[in-house]
Amino acid sequence: MSGPILGIETTCDETSAAVLDEHGTILGMVIHSQDVHRVYGGVVPELAARDHLKRIEPVVTAALRDAGTRRRDLGAIAVAAGPGLIGALLVGVTWSRAAAFALGIPMIPVHHMEGHLFGPVLDDPGAVPPFVALLVSGGHTLLLWVPEWGRYFLMGETRDDAAGEAFDKVAKLLGLPYPGGPAIERAAAAGDPERYSFPRPMLQGGGWRRGGATPAATAQGSLDFSFSGLKTAVARTVERLAEADALDAERPHLAASFQEAVIDVLAARARAAMDIVGCDRLVLGGGVAANRALRSRLREDIGPGRLFAGSVRLSMDNGAMIARAGLFRLAAGSYGGLTDAIASVPIPGARPWEPAARLASSRPPPPSPPKGAGPSGPQISSRARTSH
Repeated sequence: MSGPILGIETTCDETSAAVLDEHGTILGMVIHSQDVHRVYGGVVPELAARDHLKRIEPVVTAALRDAGTRRRDLGAIAVAAGPGLIGALLVGVTWSRAAAFALGIPMIPVHHMEGHLFGPVLDDPGAVPPFVALLVSGGHTLLLWVPEWGRYFLMGETRDDAAGEAFDKVAKLLGLPYPGGPAIERAAAAGDPERYSFPRPMLQGGGWRRGGATPAATAQGSLDFSFSGLKTAVARTVERLAEADALDAERPHLAASFQEAVIDVLAARARAAMDIVGCDRLVLGGGVAANRALRSRLREDIGPGRLFAGSVRLSMDNGAMIARAGLFRLAAGSYGGLTDAIASVPIPGARPWEPAARLASSRPPPPSPPKGAGPSGPQISSRARTSH
């Protein structure tokens, strides 16, 4: 590839474009977050698609201007092709295909969650395999063993609601605004996380404890997640408190107790996966990764291990992570079977976990390259910004 790469993200309710140079340095990034969904307490797909259609051109123009890059100087365009809301995806993919054709450069379809895998390396060049990855967003909750880029072993996933989805639904129950994650975190700061004993789904099999993996964490050989029962428990408690006219006073405690339960589950699963593969390196990605209490707990639980988590801005959906994953896919010469927008699709290269997959865990991670040297050592330009 000759020239910078443009990354496009339109999977849900953020329209983002970012320009990276060939080494993965962010030259310019713009994120437009759609506020209209606050009115409805959740994302309305039709409204999301229409807003992407209106915003994508000015967002791209602003990112290119911030990067000091002309369109004709681009070497490739990477776009999130799935999973996501199909109408929103089609806006990004269609725009990218037309632009790439007009410029005579490759269009690289990228899996949205593979983009989140690459997000932390934009902040920390040491966030490279081998590592265990906990990807937590509004639509997905995944636990992966990553011995090398492009080889992903699925150790656990949600069986019902994603963690971010549970935050949004519980926030609505509590009368808090959308998006639910930040709203619950703010409310929880004034609450007692031990006031309500909510269930820790799939960790209750006798012996769960805070602070690490136990036999309960791997009951029946599963590291899957489930949050629908926890959400139901909160809903029943809210109903009881509302009848007693006590909901307003108890809202911070409900938020704190719910958040604590989710964090307990995520941390126990992550620690169990790290113990199983024998790796002390954990990558945290996805929108829920912005939760400060979750980051703090994971750092506490993994002890001498190392946690890699991107900045709050790079944890949310953004074009930079898509461009960074696109650089990898372009260099690998494989797009993992992605060709067009698709609402649901597994991560390219992902397969079920098997004990033999831990073979790379005994190898030390590669040394961090000097700043700006190579695709695993990006630096962030001060020109990257977020718009609302």
